[in-house]
Amino acid sequence: MKVHNFSAGPSILPEEVMQQAAKAVLNLNETGLSILEISHRSPEFLAILAEAKSLVLELLDLPQNEYKVLFLQGGASMEFLRIPMNLMQKGGKAAYLNTGTWADNAVKEAKAFGEVIEVASSKDMHYSYIPKAYTIPDDADYFHCTSNNTIYGTQMRLFPETAIPFVCDMSSDIFSRKLDFSQFDLIYAGAQKNIGPAGTTLIVIRERILGNPKNGLPNIMNYQMHIERESMYNTPAVFAIYTSMLTLRWIKKAGGIAAMEARNNKKAALLYEEIDHNPLFEGTAAKEDRSLMNVTFRLKDANHTEAFDTLCKTYHISGLKGHRTVGGYRASLYNALPVESVQMLIEVMQQFQRSHS
Repeated sequence: MKVHNFSAGPSILPEEVMQQAAKAVLNLNETGLSILEISHRSPEFLAILAEAKSLVLELLDLPQNEYKVLFLQGGASMEFLRIPMNLMQKGGKAAYLNTGTWADNAVKEAKAFGEVIEVASSKDMHYSYIPKAYTIPDDADYFHCTSNNTIYGTQMRLFPETAIPFVCDMSSDIFSRKLDFSQFDLIYAGAQKNIGPAGTTLIVIRERILGNPKNGLPNIMNYQMHIERESMYNTPAVFAIYTSMLTLRWIKKAGGIAAMEARNNKKAALLYEEIDHNPLFEGTAAKEDRSLMNVTFRLKDANHTEAFDTLCKTYHISGLKGHRTVGGYRASLYNALPVESVQMLIEVMQQFQRSHS
């Protein structure tokens, strides 16, 4: 039985990555040990961690002498705290673009550490669009944005120029499209969407923005401490990092980010075309800001919900339900999702139209 996994996260992984990870659970590289039981100080894991870090910078085309790669725990939500604790000066302020639930959560957390300037927000329209015209104050300690909004299905196409450190939450679209990643000073992403399983968070940071460590900053929250300890201030998430490394290998083998972008553009174009032409469905995000990763839509007649859900289940379509706060449907088209799954969803939508017209 082929299950078409549209889950928003934890999400689909490449088949070959799951096979390799499953094998390593029993026997990692013929060591006789499971990846679940090896020491994080062992030569085997140190090699895995080094390869994962190297692949991140290679795929993002970032120089190793400027950027450091960390794999930490706590999810992207932990970085909502760690970023202002490290980058916001005492009595300082930070600028945030509010484009969705996770951006809003980041704003709320940052307010505990200083002044937060919300340069723009799409909350007035239920986060259905990306604000375009806003000014970033030059005297802020940093600017923060979220590149893709998983819940509402919007995505930033263009990024502003700013003279202050630029921080971006790329949890749901990192490695999915070509960008000039050097425009960002700090990128962070929960692994469980386009990188690997839940349990680790990727942070890529231009080291020069850290400056001098703050007095009284707890070690576990201090980026410089994690850099010095090579992501091993505390025991890292060994299995999650290993599986993330396998996924990064898979991306490189498949042609890198350019190849991922081409696949994702095709999948999104097919599904949005069906949504726009099928009279039973409608999209929920502004067309110019539609996400290539998370396609949000709904039935025009909510009375059809049970019948459509039943049909999706019949064809083994999983994870399509929208976020609990907004309802509707959300098809997550992450890198590992094959185009065949999108085509199956489209066939189901067309079949549903024929039976309800």
